[in-house]
Amino acid sequence: MEPLVIHEGKAATMNRVNVDTDQIIPKQFLKRVERTGFGKFLFFDWRFQADGSENPNFELNKPHTKGASILVAGHNFGCGSSREHAPWALHDYGFRVVIAPNFADIFFNNCVKNGMLPVRLKEEEVYTLLEKGADKALDLTVNLKEQTIVGEGFSATFEIDQYWKEMLLNGWDEIGLTLRYADDIKAFEEAR
Repeated sequence: MEPLVIHEGKAATMNRVNVDTDQIIPKQFLKRVERTGFGKFLFFDWRFQADGSENPNFELNKPHTKGASILVAGHNFGCGSSREHAPWALHDYGFRVVIAPNFADIFFNNCVKNGMLPVRLKEEEVYTLLEKGADKALDLTVNLKEQTIVGEGFSATFEIDQYWKEMLLNGWDEIGLTLRYADDIKAFEEAR
């Protein structure tokens, strides 16, 4: 995985609560096991109309959100089933950071395990961002090392478990973390 230390990017805002994993990546697109190729199906039922054209009213189809790499959403983002495909779809679409007041626990863990930073901010801070980015581009800098988010007159700090922080800062997944101890594992096995 790619290390995530400081991420500067455009934010897309989605002022919706209880966005579940079936909306993030609908079930009919879960036929693949690779982690790539899901971005084009992200929020499929909301992004596209019945004829396959883009829904002009959907947040990610607005011109000011094109190319966004930070997603700001409402309460309980990622609820529903525990599908790992949801963070895969978000990441494949181009998001590296998701900001919300809270997340479903399994979704939060799946994000970190797949190189994305889920940031919990206070409700009023999230709604400030949702308001600022509703109709215009919103550029933010997320500094994982300092645990800060700044941009366009906005500043906030966030908490993250040290274990997850180290994994993201170093670009490790759990296999990569284990492989750091390959010599120790080999020595242990040889001594047995």
